[in-house]
Amino acid sequence: MDHGLRFSDPATYARTLRRAHELVISGVPRPEIPTSLVDSWHRSMALGISPDQHSPRHLHEVAEVLELRREHRLQQVMPALHDLLADDSRTGRHLLVLTDASGEILWRVGSPTVLRRADHLEFLEGADWSEAGIGTNAISEALVTGGPVQLFSAEHLVRTHHEWACTAAPITDPGTGRVLGVLDVSGPLDTLSADTLRMVRCAVRVAEALLGTSDAGTSLGTSSPQGASRRTPVPVVRPAAAVESLELLGDKPAAVFADGSRTPLTLRRAEILALLDSRSHGWSAEELAYELYGDAGTPQAIRTEMFRVRSMLGGAVESNPYRLAPGLAGRSDAGHVLRLLREGRVAEALAQYRAPLLSRSGALAVQLLRDQLDMAVGSAVRASQDAGLVARWLSTDMGSADSLAVEALGRLVGRSDPRYLTFHARAAC
Repeated sequence: MDHGLRFSDPATYARTLRRAHELVISGVPRPEIPTSLVDSWHRSMALGISPDQHSPRHLHEVAEVLELRREHRLQQVMPALHDLLADDSRTGRHLLVLTDASGEILWRVGSPTVLRRADHLEFLEGADWSEAGIGTNAISEALVTGGPVQLFSAEHLVRTHHEWACTAAPITDPGTGRVLGVLDVSGPLDTLSADTLRMVRCAVRVAEALLGTSDAGTSLGTSSPQGASRRTPVPVVRPAAAVESLELLGDKPAAVFADGSRTPLTLRRAEILALLDSRSHGWSAEELAYELYGDAGTPQAIRTEMFRVRSMLGGAVESNPYRLAPGLAGRSDAGHVLRLLREGRVAEALAQYRAPLLSRSGALAVQLLRDQLDMAVGSAVRASQDAGLVARWLSTDMGSADSLAVEALGRLVGRSDPRYLTFHARAAC
C-alpha cells in the first residue's frame, strides 16, 4: 500500500483504511493495518472500548483542569509549544493538545471551528485519551510505544475518529527520562503534511530543552493531592535586557539591546523582522509563509522561526498576529530613515541611509520593501531642490541608478556642471 497517499490523496487513502478497519474488526487480517495497531485495538476492546463508542472517560471538570495546569511542570513550556505549533486564528484548521502522563487532556488550542469539531468527539480538557479511556489513538500509542506516532483516519479504533489525522509524541523529563505528558497535533485529514511529524518531534525537543534549563527542569517537589509536583513555575528564559532597536540595513542584520549588546540575526529571521517592521497591524503565519517561501511555505516553518526569534528577543515580538511590540515598532534603522523623511529632515535621513535594506535577501517581499525605501528617499531628495543632497544621493549604491535624480541635478546645476556630467555618463553606461 502506498502510504504516501495520506498526503497526496487523503480521501482515497482513508477509504482504503476504512475497508481494512471493518475487515480487521470482524476478524480478517489486513496488511493495511499494522500488527502493533491491531494489538492495540484488541487491548482496547478487551477493556470495553467499542469501535462505535465515541465518549472518553472524563476524569476532571474544566475548573479542576485549570488547577491541574497550574501544578503541572509542562505549564512552563506551554507558551513555547503554542508559539511553535498552535493556530488559534479564525481560519486555523488544526488542534494543539497537551496531556499529562496518563493521557488526560490539560490544554487545547485551536480556532473556534476546530474546537467545535473536537467538542463533538469530547476531545476536550479533562477527558482521558489513553488506550483505556477511548481506545487506540495517537496519544495512547505515544504513551504505549514511548515514541512519536502518527495515526490517520481508520487507523483509529473508534469510527467517529476516522475523519481525523493525529500526530503525537511524549515529552520526557530530561533529568529522569520519566514521561511528563504527550504533545498532539490533530485535525481533518487534509491538514496532515509530510512535515507534521517532524514539527512535532522538533517541538518536543524544544520543550525538553527548556525543561532542562533551570531547577524547574528537575523532578524535585512535594506531591499534590492529584499526584502532580508542586513548584513555582519558572518562565521561559528571556534576554535580561530589552531590545532597543533592529539593524536591518546592509548585510549584517542584528538586534541591539538596551544594555548595548548586539546579537546577530540570521537572514531569514531578519527578513521576518523586516516584514513585521513594515506593517503595524501584524501578519499571520500563513501570510509570512507565503511572502517568504511562496507556495512551498508552511505556517509551521514560520512558527518554528518565530519561536526562535521570540526566544532571542523576549517580548519584542507579539503573536496572534505576529507584530513588533509597541516599544519596538518603527525602531529599526530602516524605520528611523522613514521617520526622518516624514519629519522633513531629508539630509539626516540620507545620512542614516547607509546601505540597502537586507542587501543579501532575495525574497520578493523584502525586495519590494527595499525598492519602496529607495523610492521614498529618492523622491524626498529630488523634491528638496538641494543640489548637494541630490549629488550625495547619486553617490550611494541605492541612488546610483536614479535617472530622475540625474535629470534633477542637471536642472539645478546646469548640464555643463562636472557633477551632472559625471553622473549622467555613469547612468548612460
